[in-house]
Amino acid sequence: MQRLLSILAMSWTAIAFAQVHPLYEGADLATGSKLIADNQCSSCHQRTVGGDGSAIYRPQGRINTPGALRGMVEQCNTQLNLGLFPEEVNSIAAVLNRDHYRFK
Repeated sequence: MQRLLSILAMSWTAIAFAQVHPLYEGADLATGSKLIADNQCSSCHQRTVGGDGSAIYRPQGRINTPGALRGMVEQCNTQLNLGLFPEEVNSIAAVLNRDHYRFK
């Protein structure tokens, strides 16, 4: 039974890693989530598009590739003078990909 559980755990781990787009491999999702909260991204999105701000996430819209998503996060970083490092931008983009876009 223990061996079966170990095999299942490894299989789930492999599936989880298979879902990550190569652009976001190694991204720190915990850091990305924290940065999104710390920089109040949702508040800015609410001011920009209204409602709860989620209308800004449109997978079929102009953000249609993983690179475009990362570029949009970098644009926010630059315009708002957030001072994020490239790996932090990548971590934020990885979280947005996981939660909204799901590029594979």
